[in-house]
Amino acid sequence: MTRAVLVGTAGIVWLAFPSTTITGTSAVALPRAGPVAPAAAPRQDGTSGDDLVLPLVAVGAAGVLAVYGYVRRTHRARTRTTPGGGDRDGADRHGADRHGADRHGTDGGDGGPRAGGPGRPPLTALEARVCDALVLADDCVRTSREELGFAEARSGTEACAPFARAVRQAETEVAAAFRTRQRYDEGVPDPADDRARRRALADMTGRCEEAGRLLDAAATQFDALRGLDREESLGEALVLAETRFRELAGRTTATEQIVAALHERYAPTACEPVTGYVEQAKDRLMFATAHLNQARQAADRGGHTRAAAELRAAEGAVVQVAVFLDAVSSLAEDLEEAASLVPAALSGAEAARAGAEDRLTGVPAGEVRARVLHAGAVLTSIRRELTSGRAYDPLGVLRRVVAATAPLGAVRAGVLSAAALLTARSAVAAAEGFITTHRGAVGATARARLAEAQRLLAAEDSAVLPRADALARTARDLAEQDVRTHGNPYAEADAHTPGTAGALRGGILLPGPSPTGAAPSYGGPGKRKRRARHAS
Repeated sequence: MTRAVLVGTAGIVWLAFPSTTITGTSAVALPRAGPVAPAAAPRQDGTSGDDLVLPLVAVGAAGVLAVYGYVRRTHRARTRTTPGGGDRDGADRHGADRHGADRHGTDGGDGGPRAGGPGRPPLTALEARVCDALVLADDCVRTSREELGFAEARSGTEACAPFARAVRQAETEVAAAFRTRQRYDEGVPDPADDRARRRALADMTGRCEEAGRLLDAAATQFDALRGLDREESLGEALVLAETRFRELAGRTTATEQIVAALHERYAPTACEPVTGYVEQAKDRLMFATAHLNQARQAADRGGHTRAAAELRAAEGAVVQVAVFLDAVSSLAEDLEEAASLVPAALSGAEAARAGAEDRLTGVPAGEVRARVLHAGAVLTSIRRELTSGRAYDPLGVLRRVVAATAPLGAVRAGVLSAAALLTARSAVAAAEGFITTHRGAVGATARARLAEAQRLLAAEDSAVLPRADALARTARDLAEQDVRTHGNPYAEADAHTPGTAGALRGGILLPGPSPTGAAPSYGGPGKRKRRARHAS
């Protein structure tokens, strides 16, 4: 920029003195090409060319200053990366004021350079940052909820009430952020409306920051309640974790038998949601064993800080062992309930076909007939499958019955409503368990689909249950894709402690300079950063 100003100054001086050059103190005429121009007529006001020098210099200097100021303003506008503004309507709609979006320089959409000028970060870059914020906030909530469970087991729910309230409030903020993300992915606001899209991204960021603030604000007092820096409290926490560990280890053999029975009774697709879960539970048990032993040894030596860190890692693994084993038991119960519900669901579907014309008032007759014929074809196919003698997937059958009869308006009550509720609940539980135990590799999109499925499931509206089921299964598929894409970059970590790679993938440990990672704890991003720095 300085070079541009100097060049501009030189140009103005050259314009002011087109026919002279300075050598010492005398002016020397410059040679001209071509014929010599006739002498200028004498000026009537008695001024000469020399008299114009000072005015020209003054004008030139003023021009240079104006150019310099313009360049500086343009440079600042183009390099600003945190647009802001004052659209209060947008702030009210998206919660920007309440969640600090304006404080953090988010878009206000006032039409000025901060809202629409050049130099703003591309929308794709903002979206990537928001995805990172959503994942971080969701992870902080999950970790805080898990450690809260151990605190409640030792100190009681009443003593932990303020910390449980902070977790619920943070969950509400994160759920709202995911709701906005889901709508954003569905095209709301309009993708062509850049300002509205940026405001939506600002709302997500603000809510994630508020969730983190709530957890960080409660983290210090929560640590004081747990008291893992005190010998007595640390000892009690170790005993609780070890007791829970032994209970889960004892369930592993029984869970293996349940999985074997599921494979014998049902089609392979029925068991897919829990494939490999027993093996992963054993992996987490090995990890928990190592860290409980290290925690006990550190506590015996008086190293309370080290013992607390090892204990938190073990507790995280114990929680995930429970998730794996509970998922198998829950699926077995859902499949048994679904199998008992199939005959009634088929009868209800036939009744729905018969009453479709009366139910679908206002729908063209041709469309009604097409829906009825499609439902009939699906039901015929299902009956043929059930009478073949081959093993089948009861939840899959119910899902097909519900999908076939939903266009007939028949899932709002009765047995079909119960079938829709069962399939949606089972799909949401499967997606939740998978994301919880693989959250170190799962991105924001899968989590957003799960959050929307959970919202619809809680709405107590049978009409939206098929969509909740579909979203949950999509969330599981996306999460599995994320895990496959992520691969296993931590395979060598198992050489240090068995199960470490799975713990890193599961978010039990945070990857970092240390080969064993650092265990997160109750709190938000601020607490997490401090713990990671301390561990490294």
